[in-house]
Amino acid sequence: MTTLPNLADAAWLSEGPLTRLLHVLDRNGEEARIIGGAVRNALLGEPIGDIDVATTAIPAEVTRRTAAAGFKPIPTGIEHGTITVVISGQPFEVTTLREDIETFGRHANVSFGRDWKADAERRDFTMNALSLSADGRVHDYVDGIKDLAARRVRFIGDPAKRIAEDYLRILRFFRFHAAYGHGALDAQGFHACIVARAGLDQLSRERVRMELLKLLVAPHAVATLATMTEAGILVSVLGGVPHLASFANLTKIEPAAGVPADPVRRLGALGVVTVEDADRLMQRLRLTNAEHARLTSIADRWWRVSPTGDHEARAMLYRLGAERFTDRALVAWSRSPANAVDDAWRALATLPARWVVPVFPLRAADFMKRGIAKGPGLGAALDAAETAWIAADFPHDASSITAIADAAVK
Repeated sequence: MTTLPNLADAAWLSEGPLTRLLHVLDRNGEEARIIGGAVRNALLGEPIGDIDVATTAIPAEVTRRTAAAGFKPIPTGIEHGTITVVISGQPFEVTTLREDIETFGRHANVSFGRDWKADAERRDFTMNALSLSADGRVHDYVDGIKDLAARRVRFIGDPAKRIAEDYLRILRFFRFHAAYGHGALDAQGFHACIVARAGLDQLSRERVRMELLKLLVAPHAVATLATMTEAGILVSVLGGVPHLASFANLTKIEPAAGVPADPVRRLGALGVVTVEDADRLMQRLRLTNAEHARLTSIADRWWRVSPTGDHEARAMLYRLGAERFTDRALVAWSRSPANAVDDAWRALATLPARWVVPVFPLRAADFMKRGIAKGPGLGAALDAAETAWIAADFPHDASSITAIADAAVK
């Protein structure tokens, strides 16, 4: 029998808004516990993000109690029994215990209940079904502690049944393994994901995007993506052949360059060689306009980037801005013969930290004083002057700027 740990000494459990919330819900015939990711991460010593609470109280009672305590209850998922309670600006998702009585993909008919074991058994993975009482006691109904100790991501019950309830669990299986798993994937779960992979086509593109971007920055993303590729799952998600070598190299280059891991940049390394690739990923994953613009910028002549000249690097940084410059430089580096400790490439990639991009010193008024009227000619003169200023390596002295303006007018 697995010995259950106790988190009674955890400061985050005994102080602040969470303590106030549990005090309101965990009394007078009702019980409330922290559930899921916060419990998992606390036991692993990982950072704790959002804190979710499960309770025996029905949503109407949760709303009544929290409002009476001066908190702000918001019915964000009332059809599934979820109320978001905001306390001192901090949100907590509070969900009534439930049991799925009929499932249709992501949509399920649910029945509210008071059975903690039944509620645990309807969740996805054993490590996510742990619950924590206000006194620090951990409750485990599905051997989650054992799997957590082994760093094994395992479906609760029949993997095929869990996946059929929501095909997004295929991607979550790989994402959680990339984040928390060690060693080989759970064999039964992996097999079930391969068999059910066609179900990914039924998912909304936004949900797929969310899971994929989280997976790309997980600690063991490289090995996990390789396994997904071998299983024919990653090609289906991306709609194209993944560039695993570029992705793997980028994960080594980012820390060498002192740059935080970025999911969009990593998606570019994994899936973008041409502008058409960026367009395909936007449609396939329903990317935001900003994400699509970054991928398009990566695809735009990344093969011409090299650490051969300071002027060329400064000109690119001026034209692109720091974020897109870093994206293109790092992806180009990941596809070059150089390794992650190459000094020349590191100097190029870290240019935004060492050089402040100057502001073009000339304005329309400078050319109007020289006799150019408003219209296309004025815009052409500004463009010509800016091009010459960049070619001269961004001079800032008055004589050089005057000469550039005069030449542009002529």
